[in-house]
Amino acid sequence: MTLTTFWFTVIAFLWTGYFVLEGFDFGVGALMPLLSRNEADRKQVIGTIGPVWDGNEVWLITAVGAMFAAFPAWYSGLLSSFYLPLFLIVGGLIVRGVGLEWRGKVSSRRELALCDAGIVTGSVLTAFLWGAIFGNLLYGTAFATVLGGALSLTLAVLHGAVFVALKTTGPVRARARMAALLASVGAVPAAVAALSAIPADHGSAWMWAAALVAVSTLAAGVALAWRRREGMAFTATATTIAATTATLFGALWPAPLPGLTVAEAASAPYTLTVLTWIGLIALPGVIAYQSWTYWVFRKRLTSAVSDISVH
Repeated sequence: MTLTTFWFTVIAFLWTGYFVLEGFDFGVGALMPLLSRNEADRKQVIGTIGPVWDGNEVWLITAVGAMFAAFPAWYSGLLSSFYLPLFLIVGGLIVRGVGLEWRGKVSSRRELALCDAGIVTGSVLTAFLWGAIFGNLLYGTAFATVLGGALSLTLAVLHGAVFVALKTTGPVRARARMAALLASVGAVPAAVAALSAIPADHGSAWMWAAALVAVSTLAAGVALAWRRREGMAFTATATTIAATTATLFGALWPAPLPGLTVAEAASAPYTLTVLTWIGLIALPGVIAYQSWTYWVFRKRLTSAVSDISVH
């Protein structure tokens, strides 16, 4: 494996981590008004992502930074081609982050409502736009853009609903399980349509295997959620997002942008060598830290103990 191939694989892995982890963050934020009947419910829902959401965003920073260092031509071409939607994504992440940070510091009903609106708007907008960008990048049509956005949003909502059901008890858990089943009505057709429409000349056999895994685990996740097996359902929806991302990057290889191959976009061999050593040292530490965080906050939340800081 060449360093160019290695770093394309690393970047695909980093984007996969971001979409899997931030996926349920976006889903939780989008679903908060639907899963909550009072302030105690809202605190319980937000408490599920309170300790981890900002750490999950590190995967985006790392993925974008790796693209900039390893494939500067890909990075600059993507930025210039999708400047407006990327600008809106940054705005959505800021609004969402401010809402999550300030919600625990305000008390008036109006201020809480503004924070909640920021969380919902930022979550829905960002989840939709990521899918829209990659859908357009792969197919280049307006229909693909909308389909990609619908797929990423519905998968995030399904993933987030299963996560809330896994992390809570009582009425919120019951509503989250129902929300997961309702989200599957949109997620399953969108996944089948998007993955089956990939042009036959894109990617390789393993890419099509990943697409099959994505659809299969999505169906399994819905069935497991129906049977109240939230842990296994969350594993299934996480696998769906990971397999979908693998399919996407398989279709982008070896030309991530029209007229630009991975080899042409790559940095010099010396730069890639230095990056490899940095990555081998830093990436295991990031994974270990996040794994420890999730282990510490692994227990379910009840409304009585869910008033947790978002830090």
